[in-house]
Order: sequence, then C-alpha cells, then structure tokens
Amino acid sequence: MTIYFARGSRDSVLGVPDYLEAIETTIRLRGGVRKVLAVPPDHTRLDSQAGPITHAVLKVLGDKLTDVMPALGTHSAMNEEELTKMYGDFPRQLIRVHHYKTDVDTLGYVDADFVSTATEGHYQEAWPAQVNKMISRGDHDLILSIGQVVPHEVIGMANYTKNIFVGTGGNAGIDGSHYLSALYGMERIMGRCDTPLRKILNRAADLFLTQRPVVYVLTVVESTSDQGPVVRGLYIGDDHSVFTIAGELSSQVNCFRIDEAPKKIVVWMDPSKYKKTWVANKSIYRTRMAIADGGTLVVIAPGVARFGEHDDVDGLIRKYGYRTTPEVIDMVAKNADLRGNLSTAAHLIHASPEDRFRVEYCTNKLSASELESVGYFHRDPDAAIREYQIESIQDGWNTSVNGERFYFIRNAGLGLWMHRNHPHAF
Repeated sequence: MTIYFARGSRDSVLGVPDYLEAIETTIRLRGGVRKVLAVPPDHTRLDSQAGPITHAVLKVLGDKLTDVMPALGTHSAMNEEELTKMYGDFPRQLIRVHHYKTDVDTLGYVDADFVSTATEGHYQEAWPAQVNKMISRGDHDLILSIGQVVPHEVIGMANYTKNIFVGTGGNAGIDGSHYLSALYGMERIMGRCDTPLRKILNRAADLFLTQRPVVYVLTVVESTSDQGPVVRGLYIGDDHSVFTIAGELSSQVNCFRIDEAPKKIVVWMDPSKYKKTWVANKSIYRTRMAIADGGTLVVIAPGVARFGEHDDVDGLIRKYGYRTTPEVIDMVAKNADLRGNLSTAAHLIHASPEDRFRVEYCTNKLSASELESVGYFHRDPDAAIREYQIESIQDGWNTSVNGERFYFIRNAGLGLWMHRNHPHAF
C-alpha cells in the first residue's frame, strides 16, 4: 500500500500545476496504465476542485482515460448546465451515469458483529458492500477516486472509501450507512476521522477492494473571505493513511470554534449548487453544534425548489417532515414506506432542528405552507439578502440593517461550526 503524492499545509495554495504533477507522479510510480476509470463527485461538490483535477487526468492520460463516472450516490444525474459548471468542456462521451438502484453488485458483507461493535450497539445488521458494476466487473487497470475531505454528517469526514461504497453504491448499502450513523448521532461524528461508518467502510475496503486498482485523490479545501475556496492539500494513495493525513489538515482548516453561541446564524447557499433541501440542508448539519438554544437559522437558498432528489424521496419528506429523532425512529417502526427508505429517514433526523432552534428557508420556489408542513418557516430571499447585506459582508459576526447581530457563513458545505461549550465540540 502506497502514498504516491502528498502536498499541503494550512498555508499552502495549490492549483493546476500541482494537479498535473500529482497525476504524472502517480502514473509514473505505478508503472503506467492502459485503461482508466475516474470517479469524481457531482456539481454539489463543486468546491472540491474535482473538475480541474479530472481535466488534469485527461491531459496526462489522453485516450487512456476511457470512463468518467460521477459518484452520484442517490443524487440525480447532472444536466448539461450542471456538467458545464463542474467540468466545463470536458468530453461528454466519456461521462457515465451511476444508477444506484440498478447498476450495482454486492461484493460481500461486513458482518453484523463488526457493525454492532462499531456503532456501540445502535445498529446490529450486516452491511452490504455495494459498488457500480464498472468497478466490480470493469477491466480498468486504474480507478481514480477523486474528491474532497471535509466535515460530513454521515461519516465524520467525507470521501475516501465513502466515494466508492456510497458514491457508486446501491440502495441497501446507502440506506444502511446513513441510518446507522443517524442512530449513532451526527454530533458525535462530524469533523472526526474515526467514526462508526468509517470503520465499516474501511473494513469493507480491506475485505473486498484490495484486488481492485482503486487509488484515492483527496483534496482539502478552505473557504476564505478574500480568495474564495483555496486548495490547501492534495494527497494521492491507496493506503488508509492517505485519508488520515488529509483528515488532519481538514480538521485544521474546515472546523471552526466559536466562543459565543449565536442566537442567529445566516447561511448563503449558492443556487447553482443547492436546488433541493436534500443537499442544501448542509446549512443545518454544519451549524447545529454552534447555534444557541432558541436561536434562528436563516438559510438563504433561492435555488431550492423541492425537498428530495427523486419523486419518491420528495414525497416521503413531505409526508413525514423533519421531526425529532425519537419521532422519526417511531415513524420508521410504524411505517413500511419509510422503513423501506432508511436514507430518507436518516435525512429527516439529520436536518431536524430537534425543537431546539428555528429554521427559516429563504426561497420563493417552495411556498410557506410547504415549508411549514415539514417543520421549517418561509422568508423571501430578496428581502433577506437586503436585510443581511449578503453581497458585501464577510464570514463571522455582522450587524443587519436593522441593527441585529448575527453570524454569517457563505459556504456551509466547506466546514463545521461549533460553540466551544457544545458537549460534542472538540
């Protein structure tokens, strides 16, 4: 097992020359390739720099890069606008679409005893290790799994083995992974490398991926007020330590500790990336450890037009809503439709304010009645943009035009915010 490239620090600023050097170094150290599959994320992970990195792979490999399959998980396939936003003029004939309900093989299972131990008894079922058939049956001699290590609500720190087993996984594996983490408790997980699901996925990789030529290309990206997203680290390898190294840097640049718990947090969600609460609720996940009891989270998300990625998921969210954890667990026990879609049940738990704070969604593409039916409140986005002066303010403490003090976050997808006295802060 090898680390092929490692470059980064809190002060590093990496770009295309580094990407090209990293890919060239990896290919040279591996002794050349003839057929390569790249597995980058979709447009909702735009800040990962996976778009430019995938271009760098094409520039280095040419026609040896035969397939590019975005790790959609349960997300919808990208349309042309989204492909252009993420990948620019990348050759469309190389793009493959992952279908999580039909395109997967089950490589085997992580046994129930291991899962139960990892989750401290919160989940006691064997977990199916599922991947897209291009990974399980393809004849590629290199699979480049590309993505960003950043705090995440399901696995603690995103990417690495998650990009394969969830990003190209199947319905059963995705359901189990998300629900077991929700039961364990997202606030015990976020921002940490060593978590229950990470143990399970790494165990699955040790059991079922060692004979497959998977190499991980991991970025660490910091959101800055003056430069926007900046790549602080780039790490390539096929060893668990490549993730740990990236995770340590992400903890330094993506985890923020606030001395005072804000009574109001305002979050901007880029409409080109966030079109459903299924993804835009990162605004809730990443701020819930910071906001004060009785506080208000203002989510300015003018692009959000629905709840779920797909009609069935959208319907379940509308039916059950973002209720408290005990309520969702009870609804799962009593309702077969929700029990049959545990990733949605997990999402309902993750995005619940737990009756502890108020969530105001600023979009005119969902009505006040629609938002209130799932447990949120409505505000006009244009009015919110004016009140909080979104176009001119910087991250951190600000004052609204009405004289109200609030804490602003421009890119919630690139971090985790914690009040220092939160019981699970670190």
